[in-house]
Amino acid sequence: MTRVLGAWERHLAVERDLSAHTVRAYVGDVAGLLEHARRLGLAGVEGLDLRVLRSWLARQQSSGRSRTTLARRATAVRTFTAWLARSGQVPLDVGSSLASPRPHRVLPAVLRRDEAEDLVRAAAERADDGSAAGLRDVAVLELLYATGIRVGELCGLDVDDLDAERRVVRVLGKGRKERSAPYGAPAAAALDAWLAGGRPSLVTAESGPALFLGVRGGRVDQRAVRSMVHRRIADVPGAPDIGPHGLRHTAATHLLEGGADLRAVQELLGHASLATTQRYTHVSTDRLRRAYRQAHPRA
Repeated sequence: MTRVLGAWERHLAVERDLSAHTVRAYVGDVAGLLEHARRLGLAGVEGLDLRVLRSWLARQQSSGRSRTTLARRATAVRTFTAWLARSGQVPLDVGSSLASPRPHRVLPAVLRRDEAEDLVRAAAERADDGSAAGLRDVAVLELLYATGIRVGELCGLDVDDLDAERRVVRVLGKGRKERSAPYGAPAAAALDAWLAGGRPSLVTAESGPALFLGVRGGRVDQRAVRSMVHRRIADVPGAPDIGPHGLRHTAATHLLEGGADLRAVQELLGHASLATTQRYTHVSTDRLRRAYRQAHPRA
């Protein structure tokens, strides 16, 4: 089982080109399944059947795992058993009939439009001293909010990925899929200020083509960006404590509230499924209901 798990991990990382985070999560889930199977007396993956898979999920549920966690683990197992069948290690895909609970979708916290404006305004005021880090932080916040890109996508950007004339950035998303994301005049001005007055003072021989740099000149780290966003959010009174992904939620919500087409937002965010994008319409509806209850005399 250890040998098979290692081969599957290589398949996820090399052939499917999944992110390191996704590979770790899937491998951890399936390792738990195989340990459960071993305790039931199975010597190899050929002994896996639907009864074993269901008993493993039932044990997860009884230990208090959330519906979201159970759904992810069921997905990992179905991916694993499908690979076993395709690679000829088992005759049938026993996981194809495995059902899982629908994950509980929690509406993401988002900023109001005035809070988003206050966020970048407060960051710009902090950058009035002209420091390179201050100029970078403003450019990062503006670009995250303007495009809705993921923090990993932002940290992976190179200078050549910017098309300043058309105000478009080329993004390498999940599954190595490329897409283009437009940005507006405020983000363009912040990026120009960073490239002209901030990046040159941080660049070193180790910087390479990275668009955003850390204080030591290397490509900026995702953790540093998350920490910065949380700090800047704290400067906005009453704003929810969100990170870079919260700015992605905010961008999507504001686009839809402003009348953007759902398919266009799907393309902008790089969602493989339209169902993923549709949850932002729920956020907008929820806000509409709250506003209705607060404002309508017969609500």
